[in-house]
Amino acid sequence: MNYIGDVPATLVRSLLQAAAAVQAHIEARLTPVGLSMPKLMALTALREAGDSLPLSQLADRLSCVKSNITQLVDRLETDGFVRREADPSDRRSRVAVLTTAGRVACDLGRQMRAETERELLAGFSADDTEQFTAFVARIAQAAR
Repeated sequence: MNYIGDVPATLVRSLLQAAAAVQAHIEARLTPVGLSMPKLMALTALREAGDSLPLSQLADRLSCVKSNITQLVDRLETDGFVRREADPSDRRSRVAVLTTAGRVACDLGRQMRAETERELLAGFSADDTEQFTAFVARIAQAAR
């Protein structure tokens, strides 16, 4: 490949900066309802699993270490979005269970996130988004 200057570094840096800006924008929209992206992701994982999961499975679904899940669930519990219960299938384990407030926050957060994403992509054609999705998928595949 022929590159003018350091195009790969510039492209990757631009991609990372855009991702950070999008995340910050979505987070700003979620903050008034007491959510962050990690909180919303955890609530969504619980909702999709039927409103409860052992902490170890939640960590697996979010691809993070158990100590991070413990801290995240601590914050969600303080917010009243989840409660911990004994795992009926393993006495040594705890289960995170969505509360009514957690289900409401999850649904609202998902709606807010989707609206924000639509707003951010409003100026792009279907062809633009299809091409961009393919490019990002190729970069992700190369990174694996």
